[in-house]
Amino acid sequence: MASVTETMLRVAGCGVSVKRAGKGAPILFLHGGGGAPRWLPFMATLAERFDVIVPEHPGFGKSDTPEWLDTIGDLAFFYLDFIRELGLEGVHLVGSSMGGWIAAELAVRSTHDLASLTLIGSVGIHVKGVQKGDLFMWSYEQVTRNLFADPKFAEVILTMPVTEEEQDQRLKNALAVAKLGWQPRLYNPHLAKWLHRIDVPTLICWGDSDKLVPPAYGPAFRDLIPGSRLEIFERCGHLPHAECAEKFVRVLTNFIAEVRP
Repeated sequence: MASVTETMLRVAGCGVSVKRAGKGAPILFLHGGGGAPRWLPFMATLAERFDVIVPEHPGFGKSDTPEWLDTIGDLAFFYLDFIRELGLEGVHLVGSSMGGWIAAELAVRSTHDLASLTLIGSVGIHVKGVQKGDLFMWSYEQVTRNLFADPKFAEVILTMPVTEEEQDQRLKNALAVAKLGWQPRLYNPHLAKWLHRIDVPTLICWGDSDKLVPPAYGPAFRDLIPGSRLEIFERCGHLPHAECAEKFVRVLTNFIAEVRP
């Protein structure tokens, strides 16, 4: 198993906590609103074949909250600087939920250093007549239960002991999500019209039982990103990479194998 390192890097005047393991083509994983406090099984499996890089966004977790952080677009520009600062090339950019929104915003700005893009249950656009779950109205327990189709995953999380530091980070993450996604709710009304600019191979992954971002959003993203591919995960909620980790790793690995030069 590849050894995981955790370091604090300074990019764009912001200290950012980064977990990293493995060797090979770089996979940059952008987490959702819950943050990235732990090295998850899918990350460990991918690190057997790839250089897996998992930063905590500015404003989240152990990372600093910079004065310049106002919008998701700010994070998109930050990660363009992050990629340049680390000297990464041929990046396979993977974003989940809010991280998918950041990834999409990044890709419409520049795909120069990207080899591919993968969006997992991404927010960022609005589909008329299809209402997202309102996580701002849900309790922590409700959010956790609504993330999964199989209740056993939520039960494991809800019964885990929580340190004071972890509780503080949860609050910090919630405040950052509210600042970035409160109004309009978890989307940029201008993003959809620019998704056609994404010119790298794109994989869209969605759980068929997603209660936060309904499955109708998957085809909507697919239709807006030229040549993109949609993969539906059966009996799966908002986090296919966690709930269906084995299949997700297989799908992503096969996708990367197809697009690598």
